[in-house]
Amino acid sequence: MNIEEGYIKFQCELQKTKTTIPAHLFEAINAWRNQMYALKLIGAYENGIGFGNISLQIPGTTNFYISGTATGNYETITPVEYVLVKSYDFTLNSLICEGQVKASSESLSHAAIYEADKETNAVIHIHNMKMWENGLKKYPTTNPDLSFGTPEIALNIAGLIQDKDTRKNGIIIMGGHTEGILFFGENLDKAGSNVFKYLKKLQHD
Repeated sequence: MNIEEGYIKFQCELQKTKTTIPAHLFEAINAWRNQMYALKLIGAYENGIGFGNISLQIPGTTNFYISGTATGNYETITPVEYVLVKSYDFTLNSLICEGQVKASSESLSHAAIYEADKETNAVIHIHNMKMWENGLKKYPTTNPDLSFGTPEIALNIAGLIQDKDTRKNGIIIMGGHTEGILFFGENLDKAGSNVFKYLKKLQHD
């Protein structure tokens, strides 16, 4: 276990396999990913650091597919860029995934939502400064003192999800993760519709 700057460093074990996300799931998740990219809610900064991702849980399991780390750098991604998260441990800040690319530490925030709300099967993590600034404290907001990609933030998210209004509204503002917002819902269409609903609200507040 590596400790740095007061928290446990994220650890990802990738089990290499040629198997990729099933075609019907890829078509569904990637269609929404493409819309988010077109709106610049998923993408990359000028310094090359990618932002945003999207995930889809396999019903009846704790496994979920998520766009791989740093894929925000690419306008178009293929099934190869989606990875299956098979298990995770919040306390150790670690996960085991299967595929050809690694999952990012952001995957644990998706996992926290899935674990806390059994009705949720899709999560979209976007970046937008105006939406983020306007949403702070107006909507459920994580503790600004907690860094993204830490065990504490996953537990904080899980706590927020306990509120029925949070589950109903499907939005969490990342207080300590500038520009970061999580949208979620029972399926991809619901999570995606939440993005558009709040995009309209928060861009004009």
